[in-house]
Amino acid sequence: MPAPSLVVRDVRKSYPDRLVLDGLDLVATPGQRVGLIGENGAGKSTLVRLVAGLEQPDSGSITAPDDLGYLAQDSGLRDDATVEEVLTAALAPLHDGVADLERLAGELPGSADAYAQRLEWVEAHDAWDADRRAEVAAHRLGLGALERDKPVRELSGGQRARLALAALLTRRPACLVLDEPTNHLDAEALDFLEAQLISMPGVVLVASHDRMLLERVCTTLVDLDPAHLGTDGRGGRAYSGAYSTYLSAKHDSRRRWEEAFEQQQETLNALRVRTRTTTLDIAHDRPPRDNDKYIYSFKGENVQAQVRRRVRDAEQRIAAIERDLVPKPPVPVDFSGSFDGRRAASLRLRDLSVPGRLHLARLDVAAGEHLLVTGANGTGKSTLLSVLAGRLEAAGDVQVDARSVGFLPQEVRFAVPTRTPRDIYADVDPLRPITDLGLLHPRDLTRPVGVLSEGQRRRLALALLMATPHDLLLLDEPSNHLSPSLVDAVEEAVRRTPVTVLVASHDRWLRSRWQGSVCLVRPPRRGAAERPGS
Repeated sequence: MPAPSLVVRDVRKSYPDRLVLDGLDLVATPGQRVGLIGENGAGKSTLVRLVAGLEQPDSGSITAPDDLGYLAQDSGLRDDATVEEVLTAALAPLHDGVADLERLAGELPGSADAYAQRLEWVEAHDAWDADRRAEVAAHRLGLGALERDKPVRELSGGQRARLALAALLTRRPACLVLDEPTNHLDAEALDFLEAQLISMPGVVLVASHDRMLLERVCTTLVDLDPAHLGTDGRGGRAYSGAYSTYLSAKHDSRRRWEEAFEQQQETLNALRVRTRTTTLDIAHDRPPRDNDKYIYSFKGENVQAQVRRRVRDAEQRIAAIERDLVPKPPVPVDFSGSFDGRRAASLRLRDLSVPGRLHLARLDVAAGEHLLVTGANGTGKSTLLSVLAGRLEAAGDVQVDARSVGFLPQEVRFAVPTRTPRDIYADVDPLRPITDLGLLHPRDLTRPVGVLSEGQRRRLALALLMATPHDLLLLDEPSNHLSPSLVDAVEEAVRRTPVTVLVASHDRWLRSRWQGSVCLVRPPRRGAAERPGS
C-alpha cells in the first residue's frame, strides 16, 4: 500500500478583513519535511489549521492522510485531562496495532493480506517500542517530574505545549502538522525534537520562526510572502534545500523582480512619450511655397497618418503590458543606520544583586562593544537588561554611562492600550510617518495597541527604537514573535551599529553567527557571570 501524501490544490482562504491564501499549491510526500515561513499574518497558522481540518478553504481542495497529528500553539489539550490520560491516548492506537497484528498472526494464512497491511502500519509507527519512546519523550521534553494524575489545567503554558508534543512524537502519525513547536523548549528539548522529526517516515509540515530548525530539519521551504517571481524565480513558492541556501535564492529572486519592474517601467514611460507624438516630432514644419501647395498638403496628411499610427501602436502596446503588469516590489525593511547613536555607552557593574533572580560579581562593557548574554532559563538574563534599562531596582554598584538607552523587552506593553500605533509613534517622531518603515500593515496602524498580537506590538517597539538615536541598545530575545526575514534585518543592523549593544537570546541561529563578546549568566546561587575564557 503506497504511503499517503499531503496534497493542497489551488486553496484560497479569506477572512472578513483580509485575504490570507490565494491559489496555494503544495504536495508533500512521505519523508518530506516542509517548513512554512513568512511574515506575521502571511497565513502559516491558517494553512496548518486548514490541513488539520479545523477550518475549511473558501475554494480549492486539501487531501491529507487520515492518520494526522496536529500541534497547536496553545497545545489543544483538554483542561480536564490528566497527564496520564494524554499519554495513554497517544499510546492506545499503537497498542491496538500490535494487538491486531498478534490476532491476525493466529489466523494465518487466511489473513495474509490483512496481516501484511497491519504489519506495515505497525512498523511505520514503531509500535513495539512505543512505551519506551513515551518515557524518553517525557524525560527529554522536561516532563519527567510531572505527577501523572495532574490535570492539564494546572500545568503551565510551556508544560502543556511540551506534553502535547510528547504525545504526538510518541504516536508518530503519517502526517505531523506543527505550529511553532519550538516555543517553550530548551536546548536539550530542541535537539530531541529535531532528531525525532528527521526520523519521521511520514509527512511533516511545520510552521516555524526557528531558523536553526528550518536549517537542520526541513527538506523543503514554502515561503508564503507575496513575491512576483516566487522563491524559485519562476513564480513558485517552494524551495528545495536548507534555509541558508533559500536565503540566497530569495535574494536573487528579489533582485530579478526589481530589475523586471524597472525595465517594464522604462518601456511604459517610453511608450507614453510616443502617445504624445505630434507632427513636429515626425517632420519639422515649414510654410509651403506658392508652387507646391498641393504637394505640401499631401505630405502633411501622410505625416498626420504616421503620427496616428505611432500613437495607436504605442497605446496598444501599453494596454498589452498593463494587462500583465509586474507589481512594484515592496520596500524591504532596512534597519541600516537606524540604531546608530551620537556616541557609545559603557557599563561597569560590581556585586549586582536582585534577590532570588540575579547576582553578578563583576561585568564591564566597553564603549561600542557588542555583548551576547546567554544562560539557561531563570538565570537572570532578562533581569539584567531590565536593571540596565532602569526598570528594575537592584543592589550593588551599577554605572551606566549613556545619554539614551533603547530597550526591547520580551513582553511589550503600552501604558494606554486604547491608543493606536500611529499616535504612539507620532509622539516620538512627528516628521517621518510610520508607514515609511514597513513594519506594520496599514490596517493595524489605527487599531488599539491593546488588541494587537505580541508580534505586532514588538514591531511597533522596533519602530520606536528606530525613531530615537540611542547610546545603548538592550534587546531581550529580539527574535521572539518576529519573522525570520525581519530578524535577519535586525541582526544585520545590530552587527553594523557603532553603539553599545547587549542582546539576551536563546536563538540558536543568532548565537551561532554572533561576532561580538559573550557573557554566560549562571544561576544566582552559583555566583557571578562569566565570559568564556575569562
